[in-house]
Amino acid sequence: MTEKLQILNAEIAETKVILKVDESYPVSQLTPKGQILVDSDSFAFIYIAEKEDEYIYIVLHKDIWPSIKEGLAANLKLYISNGNDNLELIDWKEEMEYLIDNIEGNGNYGEEMEQAVTSVFSK
Repeated sequence: MTEKLQILNAEIAETKVILKVDESYPVSQLTPKGQILVDSDSFAFIYIAEKEDEYIYIVLHKDIWPSIKEGLAANLKLYISNGNDNLELIDWKEEMEYLIDNIEGNGNYGEEMEQAVTSVFSK
């Protein structure tokens, strides 16, 4: 079973967006894959990482989308952090921009997901 890593909150710090995870989570053991999926049922984007040959889904839920939008607009880097270790999530900007463009006006992701994405990212 694929592990889902939940983001507790997001903050903007100078040149980066920091996604906070539980302080006990071993962030340093992750390898970012530079790919993002869409979870329409959960209203989330899923950044894919690996840990010991297993996929880890980093869940970018709707509550943190405003910080993601700000990071996109300001061309910031995206990191996850447990408070001690930080890991850059590579290629996130290109992936998010592609998905947002693809979702807007596209019913294949579900009307509610399309509306949720549009309401945050099209302002």
